[in-house]
Amino acid sequence: MSKVLTTIIVDDEALARKGLAIRLKAHQDINVIAQCNNGREAIEAIRAYQPDLMFLDIQMPGIDGFEVMESIIEQQLKLPMVVFVTAFDQYALKAFDVHAFDYLLKPVDENRLSQALDKIREKIIGEENSIHKEKLIRLVSDVTGNDCAEILHDLEHNKPVTYEHYSDVLAIKDAGEVSRVPVKNIIWIDAAGDYMCVHTESNTHILRKTMKQLEESLDPKHFIRSHRSTIVNKNYVDKFCSQLNGEYYLVLNNGKELKVSRSYKERVKQAVTA
Repeated sequence: MSKVLTTIIVDDEALARKGLAIRLKAHQDINVIAQCNNGREAIEAIRAYQPDLMFLDIQMPGIDGFEVMESIIEQQLKLPMVVFVTAFDQYALKAFDVHAFDYLLKPVDENRLSQALDKIREKIIGEENSIHKEKLIRLVSDVTGNDCAEILHDLEHNKPVTYEHYSDVLAIKDAGEVSRVPVKNIIWIDAAGDYMCVHTESNTHILRKTMKQLEESLDPKHFIRSHRSTIVNKNYVDKFCSQLNGEYYLVLNNGKELKVSRSYKERVKQAVTA
């Protein structure tokens, strides 16, 4: 194979990046042009270098591997071939088999890496990476809830990819597992330091995202910001009340009371009475 593949490595673990880079040096057609220790750096590297290939860790603090893929598509950046690198066990990886071009388990095995690179070479020689792109978009669609047919249509016709469709599912990762929580079952969300507590009728899930990110991902027809640290599903709101001291609060149909800040009072009142 004559083509040299410009490659970036994305992993929040320095030793994992170094180990993979050392192994890739043995392959003359792989040129590692950047190493990124988080998702934000990965997106900037893709914008700057437009690499042919990316080794992408799935579990990273802040922006994880799935969110990196979502951002690439949303920003209309050149989509590289992607090999996922993960510590997930074989059972969890069955969910990725249908979609991912390939994946490597940590710690990366040299023989397994060679197999993945052989697959990439065959792919490049044999055909364009349109099928790979479709699989990646389908993976992003599955994780985010966005419609992959619309994403593909827009990409094929050089149209901007918009995300007016709000996800029906919130993917929450915890201890190596991904819980897919139906958005309609979320009653309210409140902040606890750097984490968000997502409350449903049966459970409370912990999510590392900002309140702004969550607010933008939820349909404003159903979810309202009642406080700088609270988002409420108005379908579960029973009453909007005021107190003698001038404070306001919501009463949910499970009896839970949530304070409404003065800055959000009119917006909440309009939403619950509409």
